[in-house]
Amino acid sequence: MNVYYDIVDFQPLQNAIVTSGTFDGVHLGHQKILNRLREAAEIHGGETVVLTFWPHPRMVVSKDSQNLKLLSTLAEKIESLRQNGVQHLVVIPFTREFSELSSEEFIQQIVVERIGTKRLVIGYDHHFGRNREGSFEYLQQNAPRYGFEIEEIPRQEIDHLTVSSTKIRHSLMEGETNVANELLGRNYSFSGLVVKGRQLGRTIGYPTANVQISESYKLIPVDGIYAVWVKVREQLFKGVMSIGFRPTVSGIGRTQEVYIFNFKEDIYGEKITVELVKYIRPELKFDGLDALKKAIDQDCVDALAVLQ
Repeated sequence: MNVYYDIVDFQPLQNAIVTSGTFDGVHLGHQKILNRLREAAEIHGGETVVLTFWPHPRMVVSKDSQNLKLLSTLAEKIESLRQNGVQHLVVIPFTREFSELSSEEFIQQIVVERIGTKRLVIGYDHHFGRNREGSFEYLQQNAPRYGFEIEEIPRQEIDHLTVSSTKIRHSLMEGETNVANELLGRNYSFSGLVVKGRQLGRTIGYPTANVQISESYKLIPVDGIYAVWVKVREQLFKGVMSIGFRPTVSGIGRTQEVYIFNFKEDIYGEKITVELVKYIRPELKFDGLDALKKAIDQDCVDALAVLQ
């Protein structure tokens, strides 16, 4: 996949089959659009192009941008799009000036002149341009003069739930890991460096890796205990993770700590990836370390039962 971090770096194609959007999470709804994009490219002998935006538009124009949490970092989104067979990815820098482009300006200047679009594939509720004024109806009416064909992908539902990034975020914050993973089409994950903590886990037989996530906008699910898969040095291990404030030991600050089964190597300073499989229980305060250890013993039993 060719990645362009500015539209000016892209050379217009003879037969570009295009879609655009934020693609946060690259969930099943997004994957359906990308599947259709590849099909259309094969049928019409074209090349697939995805237009996305960074930072996320809400980070730039929304009043609550500090509270916005995303399912994907930019690197994660790029990798997911690569895995979905996209040939060309254009990451358009989203600025306040760019947000002021009208739908007419966006289509004419970007989609037509810069990309060379011959077919545009969009999701069921996709809007674009200043104040989201552009719509599928607008495109239908104006596609002939732009010189491309337009196709809308209908809404996708799973068990009567509309597949959306918002629904996935909500599910993760409600401990509904199974719902989020089903809508994503994979386990929700995050990556970070292993840093030194207070090392209290070692004293009760459960040394943990404290995962520090550098991207403050990355969504960390609701506090609690999770059954997880841990990717270390390209290998997968079973694990149990605690997200929260460690009330039993008077923890300061929110942490993500994972106990990796059958693993004793030193990985301080290394990057690991944690995939959340199932929410086991909420974070609780126990009466001392002995009670905490008994709870962790049971968490490990529960996590292993899930991961089998």
